[in-house]
Amino acid sequence: MSGQSVFVSGATGFIAGQIIVHLLNGGYKVVGQVRSAAKGEVLSKEINSKDFTYEVVEVLEKEGAFDQALINHPEVTIFLHTASPVSFAQDEHEKNTLIPAINGTKNVLQSIKNVAPQIKKVVITSSVVAAASFAQLADPNYVGGEDSWSPITYEQAKSSDAPTAYAGSKKFAEQAAWDFIKQENPSFTLTTVLPSYVFGPQAFESGVKDLNHSAEFLVGALKLTKDSKVPTAESICVDVRDVAKAHIIAIENEDAVGKRIVISNNRFAYTNFIDIIRRNFKEYSDKLPEVSLPSDYFAHYNRFQDTESRKILGFEYIDLEKSVVDHIAQVLAYKN
Repeated sequence: MSGQSVFVSGATGFIAGQIIVHLLNGGYKVVGQVRSAAKGEVLSKEINSKDFTYEVVEVLEKEGAFDQALINHPEVTIFLHTASPVSFAQDEHEKNTLIPAINGTKNVLQSIKNVAPQIKKVVITSSVVAAASFAQLADPNYVGGEDSWSPITYEQAKSSDAPTAYAGSKKFAEQAAWDFIKQENPSFTLTTVLPSYVFGPQAFESGVKDLNHSAEFLVGALKLTKDSKVPTAESICVDVRDVAKAHIIAIENEDAVGKRIVISNNRFAYTNFIDIIRRNFKEYSDKLPEVSLPSDYFAHYNRFQDTESRKILGFEYIDLEKSVVDHIAQVLAYKN
């Protein structure tokens, strides 16, 4: 399928950056959606490819927001919707997070149906938190998978904290997409990709300069001292480069059509980050808490069921050690 043109929304995002790199390396042409011309120019200079161009769409949740961008590119036959709001405001979660995510997704699909009939495949970046709650992901006895949905309600997402609002936005935006397919019967197919926590290196320097939430979460380990209390966070994670590959396979493998592809490889505790950094970066070996986990620490956890997803993807995932080392090395090189 290389040689085709792919539209990527949220082109300046962490995952989107690696997707664009993989697409261009695979011989695709890419049109990236950005929220301002200034961001588009920065991204274009970093990518530095004749096969990349950008379109400015400032407000995704506005009805018809993508119409003109798609009309401008009749050559586009594939749409990857990676854009999603992440707000850390402590109030107005419905306004800042839920409505932009849900309406943004619906508007993208409606625009494709209305003005871009040549587009035959759509892939949406969802999240594993659409399939399970944070509590379920931390529960060693929980068994979820490609067909499960988080129990979070819209009211909970609207009235709780920012992370809960984000989780709700991923669930309800993805459900809106599948409902659109059922009700509108468009001429394009849909696949959703559900990554867990995503770590690994940024595709471009601008991403290192302005780290996303998961990157900041990991890099925060560098700020600890010998006597620091180690955060108790535990969950499942995957490398961003594997998430990007999953999106490419989602458009190339017909077995992915109509599927939810869960992509997760490692279970982690924050202690893992500290241990890996101490062992691989000597300047931090004496600065960070001396911690480690028993080799069988996660043995009692049920695995999130992703058998069909792994069969569709068909590649070996990057392990946690490489993901953390590459991530931290990039940040330290930039700071130095």
